[in-house]
Amino acid sequence: MELGIYTFGDIVADPHTGRRPSAQERMRQMLDMAVLADEVGLDILGVGEHHGLDYVNSATATQIAAMAAVTKRIRLTSASTLLSTADPVRTFQEFATADLVSDGRVEIIFGRGAFTDNFPLFGYDLKDYDALFAEKLDLFNRLNASDHVTWSGKFRPALDNVPIAPRPAQAKLPTWIGAGSPNSVLRAARLGMPLVMPVLGGSFENYGKLANLYRQAWASSGHAGEARIAIFSHLHVTETAQETEQDFYPHYSAYLRPMFKGPMPPAVYAQMLSPQGTLVGGSVEQVIEKIALIKQVTGASRFVGQIDIGGQKFADIAKGIKLLATKVAPALR
Repeated sequence: MELGIYTFGDIVADPHTGRRPSAQERMRQMLDMAVLADEVGLDILGVGEHHGLDYVNSATATQIAAMAAVTKRIRLTSASTLLSTADPVRTFQEFATADLVSDGRVEIIFGRGAFTDNFPLFGYDLKDYDALFAEKLDLFNRLNASDHVTWSGKFRPALDNVPIAPRPAQAKLPTWIGAGSPNSVLRAARLGMPLVMPVLGGSFENYGKLANLYRQAWASSGHAGEARIAIFSHLHVTETAQETEQDFYPHYSAYLRPMFKGPMPPAVYAQMLSPQGTLVGGSVEQVIEKIALIKQVTGASRFVGQIDIGGQKFADIAKGIKLLATKVAPALR
C-alpha cells in the first residue's frame, strides 16, 4: 500500500496563541514538509487547490514544481485540480513543466472541489458545472495522449493540429478523478481513470458501496488492468491516543470552524475518532487499524492524509510525518 500526505495550505491561527502565520511562512513550511516526507520515505505528496484568503494553494503546479526541485524520489500530485474553471492547454503545460523539473514524478487529480468560488473568479457560470468538467477533461486527455491536437468544443476556442509543448518527462501524465458521488464514480470508471475518494464524514459502509460501484462499472466497461482506488482523509498520528484526543482537538476545531459556524462539538470529535469514525487519528496502532479498515472496505491501494491543518506547530507536523513513515507505513506495506 502506498502512503503519503497532502496539504491545502490553510492559514489558520494557532488556537492556543492566536498567532496567524504569513503566506510566506506557510509556503516555506510546506516545502519543508516535502523535503521531510521525501527523506523519510513516504510515497506521495499532494497539493490541493483553493482560492480563498485563508489558503495559500491556488497555483498548485507552481508549488509542485518548487517541491520537485527540493526532493528526489517522492511522487507529487495535485489534490485536486479544478479543471472546470481552468484552461486544459495551460494546465497541461504547467504540469508537464513540473514533471520535467521532477524527472517524471508528477501526477494530477481532477476534481470539481467542495467550494465554488473559482467559478465567478474565472468568469464561468455554475449552471455549466458538469458540462464544463466533462468537456475540459476530454480535451486534457487528448492533450496528454498526443503532441498535436485537433479539437473543438463549446467553452473554448477550437484547436487545429496545434503542437502541445512541452511534453512531460513521463510518456503521459498519470491522471486520476476525485469523486464522492455515484455519478462521478461511474464517470471515472467509464473513462478508465483511477479513482480518488475523499473520506471525510459519513460511514465506511457508504464508501465501500461507492468502491464496489466503481469496480463493477470498470469491469462492465471492458477496461484492462486494475481498477485503482486512492483514499484521501484527514490525519493525525501521535505516540499515544491521549495526545490526539486532547491536543489535536483545538486545531481540528479551528480548521472546521467555518463548517460548524463555531467550535466543533466535542461529541462529534469523539465520534470521528472512534473506530467507525472517518478521522484517521490516534496512536500509531489506532491509525494502522483505521487505514487497514479503510483498505478492507474499499480495496484502496493508496492512502494520503491531510496532516498539517489548524495552525499546528511545524514540530508537531514533522513528528506526525515521521511516525507515518517509520511506524505506520511499514505495517501497512
